[in-house]
Amino acid sequence: MFIVAATTLFMSATARLRGRTVDAERRSTASRAVRTSLVSLAGLIGGPVANQAGQEVGRIVDVVARLYGPEPYPPVTGLIIRIGRRRAFIAADAIDRVLSGQARLRTARVDLRDFTRRPGEVLLARDVMDHQLVDIDGIQVTRAADLYLAPLADRTVLVGVDVSLSTLLRRIGPRRWQIRPTPERVLDWQSVAPFGEQAMHGPAEVRLRASRSALHRMRPADLADILEDLGRHERQQLLDWLEPEHAADALEEMEPAELENLLREAPPEHAARLVDEMEPDEAADALRDLLPGERETLLARMPAPEAAELRTLLTHREGTAGGAMTTLLVTARPSQTIADVRAELAAQAEHRTEVDAVAVLDDDDRLIGDIPLFDLAVAEDTAVVADLVAWLAQFGPPVTVRPDTRLAEAADHLVAARATSLLVVDQDAHPLGRILADDILDALLPERGRLHFRRLLK
Repeated sequence: MFIVAATTLFMSATARLRGRTVDAERRSTASRAVRTSLVSLAGLIGGPVANQAGQEVGRIVDVVARLYGPEPYPPVTGLIIRIGRRRAFIAADAIDRVLSGQARLRTARVDLRDFTRRPGEVLLARDVMDHQLVDIDGIQVTRAADLYLAPLADRTVLVGVDVSLSTLLRRIGPRRWQIRPTPERVLDWQSVAPFGEQAMHGPAEVRLRASRSALHRMRPADLADILEDLGRHERQQLLDWLEPEHAADALEEMEPAELENLLREAPPEHAARLVDEMEPDEAADALRDLLPGERETLLARMPAPEAAELRTLLTHREGTAGGAMTTLLVTARPSQTIADVRAELAAQAEHRTEVDAVAVLDDDDRLIGDIPLFDLAVAEDTAVVADLVAWLAQFGPPVTVRPDTRLAEAADHLVAARATSLLVVDQDAHPLGRILADDILDALLPERGRLHFRRLLK
């Protein structure tokens, strides 16, 4: 399985192979050159291997390439051929040319060896072709219908992945069709980071670097779409490549039923770590969908403070403000300066999607004000929080709800106040959490999927 940042083979790959920028005319000429030199992997399999004298030595079983190395396009390191009932390996230095449907050797004498996979090598037909791909540009899961090889200097390299339906049809046709490349939809290999079963043959640190560089270009919502489309085994492998916090961001964007399945499929320790990295309200929602025993299994594997916080959230009924709130709060004291508050906000940058205001508390931790981020952004650094709270008081007190307030009622308060969030407080006005507008919409309009709004804090 692969991560693919899609670019067109015949536009960008040509420029990269040459190592310089070309104008439109040169690019078009190069595209035609690349097109005519492409060799279909599917067309090679089963094709003859001839020695220098033109005698057939055997038939191609697979093509070996080194996926992990300094080269942007993996070089072919040899062929596995069948001679009678025996399978043997021919190293790349004995290969003269790889052509459509066949290969020619440099010499009449062939040094046949048993194949031993070296670090970084994969068998392209067995390990790559027909395996799943993730197209980052198209945000979709697809399969490698064919792989294309091309000559580069004195060797043959893997340059692209064909994902078109017509190629699958070509492969089941007559032999004369199979050997002809049909590059209608080709993804450039230079942007491919393999991370499936075949990727285990590369050095761990190289695999990790290559895969994460591609994965981290994807938005959490796009990763969520990919996770939902993958099979169980592939989904867990993808999660293994992600940093836990990046994976948690994607999990927060998944449909509840899909997230429930994912958490059940994952090893408990891994699932617990993912839930622990999620925002508290999102984590509580995910745990609610599990059976009591499954929920407790994950909570028991989390750090005690985080588990206690989630257990408290889970005591609130679903469909109430307490059940939908996040316990992540940025607070301030009246005596602080605006600069001090901004510094505290900066320290919470990783939670920016959960913060849209700062709650101001008195010495007894009771709520006395709620400052939107916009007002903090335009205030002077040297201004005191108490003065800003006094100025905002002319527009009315902070809008609050109790934990047992139904979400429909909370939504009415939100609309009336023209706010983007509401504070949830206890009977003594101590803040317990904050309920965000998108959380209310997620709960009231589940058929529309998850909605997450961009906050002011960047």
